[in-house]
Amino acid sequence: MKKIVLIALICLLVPANTITSFAQSKADARDRAKRAATAFQEIMSAMDQGIPQDLLDRSYCVAVFPSVKKGGFIVGGQYGKGLISCRRSQGSWGAPAYFTIGGGSFGLQIGGQAVDLVLLIMNKSGVDGLLEDKFEIGAGAAVSAGPVGRNTHVSTDVLLKSQIVSYSRSRGLFAGLELKGAVIMQDNSSNEAIYGQEISAREIIVDGKVRTPSDISVFPLTLRKFSPKGIVR
Repeated sequence: MKKIVLIALICLLVPANTITSFAQSKADARDRAKRAATAFQEIMSAMDQGIPQDLLDRSYCVAVFPSVKKGGFIVGGQYGKGLISCRRSQGSWGAPAYFTIGGGSFGLQIGGQAVDLVLLIMNKSGVDGLLEDKFEIGAGAAVSAGPVGRNTHVSTDVLLKSQIVSYSRSRGLFAGLELKGAVIMQDNSSNEAIYGQEISAREIIVDGKVRTPSDISVFPLTLRKFSPKGIVR
């Protein structure tokens, strides 16, 4: 009875459009996790393609932005939503945090196409950069177009100099991506919708203050499938 009364009071105090917006935000965040997991699964499962295993195993975090929208020809705007998971101390993948990406140059500028973006964050300074209010790729962080092929040898230069290694997939083509000028920002509304509280990306992916909700666990579980244990540094 008390629970029913409490729900009734919440409905009276919180505008209906706010409740609807919150539900839509949560549904969108769940869908985003599924689409990101599917994109990563398809990329890694492609014959003779995928991210080199050694590079993936050395990464601190993996970001996937499925279906980033691009407009215009040669010069255009881009905007997408994705999520990022980072490794815990034992190499397992932790709860994901939600981010947006926009602006910059995503390489091939062919109007209207959608592009799946994958970013590998290779060291702690790259992680710290992501946690800034607005993180511009290429401004302070060294970014490289990633080599392709699960068994491809990764040069020492890529491992030592790159904070971020970037990839894109468009119309079935997967390749390393020259990504500069794009701005990554925390998606606070999606993080709050999924975790049910105001919480920062740092608290999620670095401090490990929350567990992965079951309805978005598909993303870290997919990362675990292809990289179950990180390389000890």
